[in-house]
Amino acid sequence: MTRRTLLATGLGALLAAPALGQDTTLRLAFIPQENPDKLLGDIEVITGWLSQELGVPVEGFVTIDHAAAVEALRNGDADISFMGALPFVLAEAEIGAVPLLSEVYRGEPYYTGRIFVRRDSGITSLADLEGRDIAFADPISESGYLYPLAEFQRAGLISGVEEADTFFGRIFFAGGYQQAMQAMAQGLVAAAGASQYADLLLTPEQQPQVTWIAESPRIPSHVVIARPGLDKGLRARFVETMMRLNDPVHRDMLQYLYGPDGYVRADPEAFDGVREMAREYGLLS
Repeated sequence: MTRRTLLATGLGALLAAPALGQDTTLRLAFIPQENPDKLLGDIEVITGWLSQELGVPVEGFVTIDHAAAVEALRNGDADISFMGALPFVLAEAEIGAVPLLSEVYRGEPYYTGRIFVRRDSGITSLADLEGRDIAFADPISESGYLYPLAEFQRAGLISGVEEADTFFGRIFFAGGYQQAMQAMAQGLVAAAGASQYADLLLTPEQQPQVTWIAESPRIPSHVVIARPGLDKGLRARFVETMMRLNDPVHRDMLQYLYGPDGYVRADPEAFDGVREMAREYGLLS
C-alpha cells in the first residue's frame, strides 16, 4: 500500500472528458470532493441552468483529482474548473490559469483545514496519532493535505513533509473530502485531514460521532479558474452569470456547486500565502 492508495475504489476510473465539439461549447471540469454519483447529478442541473442563462451549450465532467483537472485545462479538454487554492496556484504557474471567482462561506472567502477523529477513539492530540493511519483528501489539496499536515510540523512532531511517512503508520489519499471522512468515521483510519466543513458530508448519524483536534490558519476558499486561452467575452459572461447565484431568486442553485453561500470575484493577491506554502513544500520554484 502506498501513500497514494485510494480508499474509495469507486474513484478508481477517471470519468473521461467529453470529446471536443463545436467551438461555442463551454466545458467545465469538477473535482470529486464528494460522492461522484451525486456530483454527476448536480452537474447535470447546473450545466443546464448555465446553458440557458449563457445561451451557449455547457458541458461538465468529473476528473479523478485536482491534477487531472489541471491537465484538462492544459489540453483544452476543459475551459473552466472548480478547484482548491493550491491546485490553482500550481495551474497558474504551469499553464497561466486565470482566477475568476472565489467561494464564500459564512460571509468570508476563507476557510480552514482540520484534523478529524472519532469521539470514541481516545485521540485527543496530534501526538496521539503517532504510528496511526491517516487519510487525506488529495496530495495537491491545501485543506485536504498540506495545511492539516503543517499542523503536525507546527506542533513539533515532524520537521517537514518528508518525515510524515515515519510519523504515521500509513498515509492514504482518499480522492476527496467525503471519502477521507468516511474512512475515518468507519474506523478504516484513525484520523482524516480535510476542510473544516467536511463533517457536513457525513450522514446525520455520523456527524455527532466525530470531532476535530487541530485547525489550520485560514485558507483562501475554493476558486473557479479558466484556461488562459478562453475567449474573454465568454469568460466575462460566465462570471456575470455565476455572480447572479448570489441573488435570492437563484440561490437554490448553489447546492449543485458544492454548496457555498455565494461567490465573489477572485483576488489574485489573496493566494500569496498559498504560493508561499507551495514553494516551502517544493511544489513551486
